[in-house]
Amino acid sequence: MLHGQLSEPLRRFLGTESAGAALLLTATVVAVVWANSPWSAAYVALWETPVSLSAGDAGMTMDLGHWVNDALMTIFFFVIGLEVRRELSLGELTDRRRIVVPLVAGAAGLVVPALLYLAVNPSGEAARGWGVVIGSDTAFLLGALAVVGPRLSTQLRLFLLTMTVIDDILAVSVIGLVYSDDLDLGAIGLALLCLVALAALARRGVWQTSPYVVLVVLLWLATVRSGLHPSIAGMVAGLLVPATAPRRDVVEGAATLVRAFRQSPMPSVGRTAQRGIVRAISVNERLQSVLHPWASYVVVPVFALANAGVDLRGGMLGDALRSPVTWGVVLGLVVGKTVGITAGALGAVRLGLGRLPQGVGHGQVAGGAALSGIGFTVSLLITALAFDDERLRDEATVGVLLAAVLATGLGWLVFRLAAVLLGERTAELPRHLVAPVDPERDHIRGPGTAPLTLVEYLDFECPFCARATGVGRELREHFGDRLRYVVRHLPLPDVHPNAERAAMAAEAAGRQGQFWAMHDLLFTRQDRLHPEALVEYAAELGLQVDRFVEDLSDGGLAARIREDVAGAEASGARSTPTFFVVDRRHSGPYDAATLIRELEQVAGTVQADPAPVAEPR
Repeated sequence: MLHGQLSEPLRRFLGTESAGAALLLTATVVAVVWANSPWSAAYVALWETPVSLSAGDAGMTMDLGHWVNDALMTIFFFVIGLEVRRELSLGELTDRRRIVVPLVAGAAGLVVPALLYLAVNPSGEAARGWGVVIGSDTAFLLGALAVVGPRLSTQLRLFLLTMTVIDDILAVSVIGLVYSDDLDLGAIGLALLCLVALAALARRGVWQTSPYVVLVVLLWLATVRSGLHPSIAGMVAGLLVPATAPRRDVVEGAATLVRAFRQSPMPSVGRTAQRGIVRAISVNERLQSVLHPWASYVVVPVFALANAGVDLRGGMLGDALRSPVTWGVVLGLVVGKTVGITAGALGAVRLGLGRLPQGVGHGQVAGGAALSGIGFTVSLLITALAFDDERLRDEATVGVLLAAVLATGLGWLVFRLAAVLLGERTAELPRHLVAPVDPERDHIRGPGTAPLTLVEYLDFECPFCARATGVGRELREHFGDRLRYVVRHLPLPDVHPNAERAAMAAEAAGRQGQFWAMHDLLFTRQDRLHPEALVEYAAELGLQVDRFVEDLSDGGLAARIREDVAGAEASGARSTPTFFVVDRRHSGPYDAATLIRELEQVAGTVQADPAPVAEPR
């Protein structure tokens, strides 16, 4: 019983950025304490232990520290590459206009810290450490944001993630090109062939995971042999693994296979159903779901354990605090990141190159920039690559650890000042429906005086909107006259080229009292929404076709759809379907059972507008 009570809170904790940051911090403290304990020799000996892998006459031998830095960290950068590819294909980065401000901020957050470091360490081997200050630790940054940032910070988190994606790409490029050993052109050629093969798999739409995994392993082996640091192989490989939205026909096929297994629970039928479900999810997202927990909760903490252990005894700490390398790292990470990112982001906005995410203030950008001074993972990796002198490595490591503490404190201070002086207390999308339901304007199914309201922003070409999935029907069957179901338009023309035209067709049919008939018909014909087909549907519904065609070009209907889109944006709706339960935006799964549960929670506590409403239009 106790295990059941503890497992759910633990599961929720492990699903947060704070958990990864906590494990990382714990590993760091353990490494420093161990390296300064009577057992410090065991710490050094552990990471110098040779480990070999062999198959026949072929083999590879590295000490354990190099296995961590060159193999485990490749998994870390591979996961980052997967995340970037998904954002470029399906996420916020599909709108390239949203990349400009984070791109400028990320570039400035690389150049300014490097220049500040070189101002303190202009020559000699110490100058090679400029790369230590260019990266940000995404896991530590987001964990610190969850602790010291605004209480609600989803939009700021998105901005920082986009920026660190760019930051990571640039940092990994520096690692791969600047901090690499003598190059083996044959191995580089083999690595390039592996990349071409990965791109070919993606182009052919191969959905099985194993071919990608085999090629990534071969790519890693070739990169290690080539003299390039394998982190660049991990990042590029991740970028080449395709991320695609679930296709409606594949999802429906998987559902059919699951029903077959329920009727005939045989191993062969179960395996077929399992393959159908797996195929419905892109390779990219499947690999992320498997590797992300390992990267966050194993790879990064083990890396910290292997690299953060600096022996501060024998005057080492005092020497580090007097070293220009230490203070060059601190200056670059704490001051350089804060100034560079803030100036880059706000300067790009001022020049009209883009805009900040909705809900993010200038002070919050500065707070996030300060937290970006937590270089940690990337900084420690470059420290190990940049310096041959162990003393310089230790001094740079002290600088990285000191910068992490100072950057966190500075971020906390800037967020507090932004809240008090600028009123920037949250950094998230709006959660409430800005435009209340208007029975005279909105399309409503159900009694206008029903105590429960569900608003859906939809796109007629979206394969997962409620009418297409049957969710709306199930909800109305469950609640009956207790529910009024409202639909509004949110066409996404960048994704669905026929969506705006279909919305106009529904509104044009609404002028002849047939909105819901056209609504239902359009969802059954999602693959045919071109102009000629829409006119055919009007005739099929018995509409006056001449009037329908004339209304399709009516500026008033276009303005109505623009009003819906503006209301969606002001209410925090960015994709379809987006639901509002009563007047609060629903987040998470939008299956019928989840929405029924959420509506039941507010049943009896909400009084709908008692104004009468006509029959559904």
